[in-house]
Amino acid sequence: MENEELRLRYPVSKEEDADAYNKPYSDALKNELLNDIKILPAMLEVAVQDLNANQLHTPYRPGGWTVHQLVHHVADSHINAFVRFKLALTEDNPIIKPYEQDAWVLLSDTKNLPINISLTLLHALHARWYQLMHEMTEDEWQRTIYHPEVQKKLSLWDLLKSYSWHGRHHTAHITKLRERMNW
Repeated sequence: MENEELRLRYPVSKEEDADAYNKPYSDALKNELLNDIKILPAMLEVAVQDLNANQLHTPYRPGGWTVHQLVHHVADSHINAFVRFKLALTEDNPIIKPYEQDAWVLLSDTKNLPINISLTLLHALHARWYQLMHEMTEDEWQRTIYHPEVQKKLSLWDLLKSYSWHGRHHTAHITKLRERMNW
């Protein structure tokens, strides 16, 4: 993959290259990652502020999703994340259900609904998710889910790091597109 393509695809880094990726649990890092979750809806809202319909339907990179699809995708992904946390907190190593994100962005709700629907959903969802995670004990962060796509156990600590990165990653897709296009 060329450097330019990598930069467009991974504007903040690949997930495995993110600063938090291999770091063990600590209160300081937990608070930083929880803050990413807490502020994501507002950050995403600022990233798309004042974009017109043509801009919203512009792919963030050649062959990539449009800004419109990205916003709906973040909502879809984080709904799944919230459910995965709840399952892990109430069941022993539950097997999660993967989903076909490329197919989900083609469904009628993503195609036809304005992004403010997903932004509103993200504000409510992240308020609940942050509250849930804010109260978790260190032992609860070590609870796991089994992810059949990657065929391994993942702790809630691992998932927090992943979804913190995920929100920053997609927000950066939009902000970097705006910079390149001078919007």
